Amino acid sequence: QVQLVESGGGLVQAGDSLKLTCTASGRTFSNYALGWFRQAPEKEREFVAAISRRGGTTSYADPVKGRFTISRDNVKNEIYLQMNSLKFEDTAVYYCASDRFPYVGIRTNPDEYDHWGQGTQVTVSS
Repeated sequence: QVQLVESGGGLVQAGDSLKLTCTASGRTFSNYALGWFRQAPEKEREFVAAISRRGGTTSYADPVKGRFTISRDNVKNEIYLQMNSLKFEDTAVYYCASDRFPYVGIRTNPDEYDHWGQGTQVTVSS
């Protein structure tokens, strides 16, 4: 059974940092690109960042470029999202997800991901 579990969310002030962790099991995740998405209240789920199966290629949404860093550890079956200089508009539930197919490149459309974690809340106070 494929399972993704996020952790590390919380309440912080604008300008602070947080590091999210996603622990994966039930699949050979080193064969899959992985991503982080977020959903704010009354908004659609949006792409945040993605990383290729070996970690050599990354992609970021424009609003987080230069502030967020995605990384992965295929030995631990974990991916991370280091979030710096947090802004009020980063407030959302953050989800990690696994691409539907192995051995494909990075994709930003959430429909291309078939397994999702339960989400972790990040709240940034202004």
